Amino acid sequence: MAEFKKIETEIEGLVVIEPQVFGDERGFFIESYNKREFEKIGIDLEFIQDNHSKSKKGVLRGLHFQTECGQDKLVRVIHGSVYDVAVDLREGSSTYGKWYGLILSAENKKMFLVPKGFAHGFLTLDDDTEFQYKVTDYYSPEFDSGMRWNDEDLKIAWPLTEYGLTPENLSLSSKDRAQKSFKESKPLKI
Repeated sequence: MAEFKKIETEIEGLVVIEPQVFGDERGFFIESYNKREFEKIGIDLEFIQDNHSKSKKGVLRGLHFQTECGQDKLVRVIHGSVYDVAVDLREGSSTYGKWYGLILSAENKKMFLVPKGFAHGFLTLDDDTEFQYKVTDYYSPEFDSGMRWNDEDLKIAWPLTEYGLTPENLSLSSKDRAQKSFKESKPLKI
């Protein structure tokens, strides 16, 4: 049975999880999720759906959230790498409006637990990046919302130049290009 290492961030509830990796000259094996082992590190969530996306380098997805029927997300990369970001939108939180970002990659095998009440997004840093995540609630299009990836108040330090990217050569959906600002977003009740 594998063990998981839980790494707290400076934002309460937002954690990085490192799985135990068993590797040799043939390759590696990891348990990417084990309910019993997650409970041992204080994560007791009921995941109900798995999602998988594939993107070329320079795709930016986010920052997304649901205004109601929020989803806890356990995210990881199985091929390539991303810069993954979560923004605290929880009403009454002492870190409201703060963001945290990290690189998730097939190589480092880290996972990121993004609780309800956070906006979430990622930037792909490699071609053919495959991103997988588990969620605790179904997608509700009527509560779908988001905010600008480059919001001037959030000042997220996306690693563009380090990866040969510029704001002009990013690939965003029309929905993400039209997102509202952080100031236009209301705190989320969770």
